[in-house]
Amino acid sequence: MKFQRQAKILDLIDRLEIETQEELTDQLRGFGYNTTQATVSRDIKELHLIKTLSAETGKYKYAVAASGPADSFTTRLRNIFRECVTEINAAQNMVVIKTLPGLGQAAAMAIDAMRATEVVGTLGGDDTVFAVMQDNESAARFCEQARDILK
Repeated sequence: MKFQRQAKILDLIDRLEIETQEELTDQLRGFGYNTTQATVSRDIKELHLIKTLSAETGKYKYAVAASGPADSFTTRLRNIFRECVTEINAAQNMVVIKTLPGLGQAAAMAIDAMRATEVVGTLGGDDTVFAVMQDNESAARFCEQARDILK
C-alpha cells in the first residue's frame, strides 16, 4: 500500500499544483487512500519532495527535488518498480509486466513517471501492467533494462 500511495503522490504532483500537505492528503483520500497528514509528511520526506515556485500561477507547489543523494527520484522509482514486479515479457512492441497483487497500478505509474520516450502508454490493472512501445526493438530494450532494475 505504501508503494501505491507514494506512486500516486508522484503522479498527483506531476499533474496538479498541490500547495499543502492538507491538499495532498485530500487528493489521496479522493482516490480511496485512507491516510493521515503524518503519513503524507513521512512520504514527502522519503520521496524528497520540495516546494518550488510555479511559473504558471506564481504559487508554491510540491515537486521532486532535481538532485539529491544517489539521484533520489530515480532511486525511488526503481525501488517501487523492484518491489512490485515479478515477471516481464515482450511480444513484438508490447510488454506485459506481472506484479504482486494490488501493485499493478503502482508499477504503471512508476513506468509513466520515468518518462521513457519509447513508451507509448501503459495500462495498469490489479496485478498486471500492459505497456505499448514504439517498436519491437524498444520493447526488447525496455525488458532488458527492467530486468536489470529487478536484479
